[in-house]
Amino acid sequence: MPHIKSPERDHVPVAGVSTPPPHHTPRLDIQGLRAVAVGLVVLSHAGVPLVGGGYIGVDVFFVISGFLITSLLLRELATTGRISLRSFYARRALRLLPASSLVIVVTLGGAWLFLSKARLAEYAGDALAGALYTVNFRLAAAGTDYLAQDSPPSPFQHMWSLAVEEQFYLMWPVLLLLTWRIARGRRRLLAGPLAALCVVSFAAGILVTNTSAPWAYFGSLTRAWELSAGALLALATAGLRRLPAALSGLAAPLSWLGLACVTLAALCYDEETPFPGHHALLPVAGTVLVLAGGCAPTRFGAGLLLERRPLVWLGGLSYGWYLWHWPLLVIAPAALGRPDGTADVPLALALSAVALALAWITLRLVENPVRFHRAFHGRPRRALTLGVALTASASALSLTATAVPPTIEVGDPTPALARALSDAPDPQTRLAELLNSSPTALPSNLAPPLPRVKSSRSALYRDGCHVNYAATRPRQPCAYGDRTSSRTVVLFGDSHAAQWFPALQRLADAHGWKLVSMTKASCKVADVTTVNGQKPYTACDTWRSHAMADIKALRPALVIASSSDAGNLARPDSDLLRQWTTGFERTFRELGASGARVAALLDTPWPKGDPVDCAANNSLQLRACANRLPAATRDASRGRALRAAAESTATTVIDPAPWVCAPRTGLCPVVVADTAVYRDDSHLSEAYAEALTPVLALTLGRLMT
Repeated sequence: MPHIKSPERDHVPVAGVSTPPPHHTPRLDIQGLRAVAVGLVVLSHAGVPLVGGGYIGVDVFFVISGFLITSLLLRELATTGRISLRSFYARRALRLLPASSLVIVVTLGGAWLFLSKARLAEYAGDALAGALYTVNFRLAAAGTDYLAQDSPPSPFQHMWSLAVEEQFYLMWPVLLLLTWRIARGRRRLLAGPLAALCVVSFAAGILVTNTSAPWAYFGSLTRAWELSAGALLALATAGLRRLPAALSGLAAPLSWLGLACVTLAALCYDEETPFPGHHALLPVAGTVLVLAGGCAPTRFGAGLLLERRPLVWLGGLSYGWYLWHWPLLVIAPAALGRPDGTADVPLALALSAVALALAWITLRLVENPVRFHRAFHGRPRRALTLGVALTASASALSLTATAVPPTIEVGDPTPALARALSDAPDPQTRLAELLNSSPTALPSNLAPPLPRVKSSRSALYRDGCHVNYAATRPRQPCAYGDRTSSRTVVLFGDSHAAQWFPALQRLADAHGWKLVSMTKASCKVADVTTVNGQKPYTACDTWRSHAMADIKALRPALVIASSSDAGNLARPDSDLLRQWTTGFERTFRELGASGARVAALLDTPWPKGDPVDCAANNSLQLRACANRLPAATRDASRGRALRAAAESTATTVIDPAPWVCAPRTGLCPVVVADTAVYRDDSHLSEAYAEALTPVLALTLGRLMT
């Protein structure tokens, strides 16, 4: 969400209410609109069901920002014929950096003390990106990483919108100044480049929303049109004020219509709404109408509501409230010992109230004393120096936290799992022994160390061979091992098939197989249509059909098929078991028609919550993190359906449960010997899957003879 500025010249007294620069009347309705916007965002983040689309408050702020900043720049151009970039960025440094730097430092300290020690380096990287106004790019990249999509939110995630806004303002004042000089001060010509940027950005937002939602949501290009919309309105302000009385009478109803549009978007949108895309038009257009309606004097416009003293007061605190509320919502539940680390609605609202109090304190003791200190009056160089110092300090602290993560207590060293299994005459028996004697404390020789378990990525992911939700065809070529071999093994399914890639790659290298990977996010092996994003996952059906055709063309010796037991049918009937069984049968028969032997790997047992985070917080009591059979089986009926389909299609079933859970007790430990079993709440870690190579080889060797 963008920062919340005071009108035009940022003349804000201690009470947070704007005072006018010379010859300019403040727009109290804009302060009230800020209050509405930040209130929607906070209520949405607090989990209030009625405002599931409250995130559109960010879009409201983008439009307000574009309008106010451009109005300021236009007045400077009209008065002096130039824009002082040094003064412009000095004002922004004084306005933004004291509060944001304080929040970054305090939040990083809170993350260090209360959040997962295994994620501290990740959070410190977010803090660094937040200090440098690039966190939106980091979040967009993480959002496209399938294995990171279910990670808990970063306490710095909310700073993405400040980054978008500052990236826009690195470009916009320069573009405005150049256009002003070329147009020789004619406002009509100024609108051309801005309108072109607006159209290109809006089109990009629609296209990217359909192909890569994280980049659409966090990207500066896909959001620039919202700031541009406010800027275009600023260019038209003089004309709006000169409208004849007959037309200016429309200002009041249009302002109410705009406020209704913003409210409607907040009430009707939710987390499943493809956003921004064309859906962002509603809140953006609504904000433009409110701002435009306030340009002409009117007695009965939306200002009747927005200029009320409580809203104006809240609008003055909106920047600080936004900065503080999100870290509190993320960190405080963990600090309070909440079992799942999250806040319910009552607690979230209470924490939001605390954040509002912190915003008031920050305004009184940090923001205003720095902004209005006489040492910076008329001295932009000093202000810029302060901004650089604050940014450098926050960055240095973030880098220090990255380089020196908090200590995770460990126990005695344990045997190396990979070596123990590779040296054992009977790897399965040796694995059972190690599972039964799994360590109760995190071993000092854990490999890789706990903070690196999540970040490990096999070649399958590094090469982009595990395709995303939107893909409708397998990526080609995704071949490993001996690519010239006449013996081909195909790995087919979703990410729970892809988790076995490290072991299969080692086997392919050792035996001279050609290993071809065909996996897609959340796409089931069974020929059924599931639900993804509350809609039928038809992209999976199309991808599966193309993958089948590619497999037939390859004529492999073996197809290894596996998928997660999670997921629901898009068109369920009264007999779900029969539907799943029929779906598996269709797939297994079609795979067998390629001439290949088919091996179906059952889903692996699931851990309790996130085992890496749990191990970091309970490093000396790992049994507290372990799940147990049969509770660790996500959906037993799915396994029954697969077994029934395999029996009727001569498909070999491989059950990995004995490789993950102790045969004697059914305990599913999070660490075996020196290796973490899981990387997240459902996938095996890269290291554990690779260590199981000798065990998997026993089964696959028989199938490849």
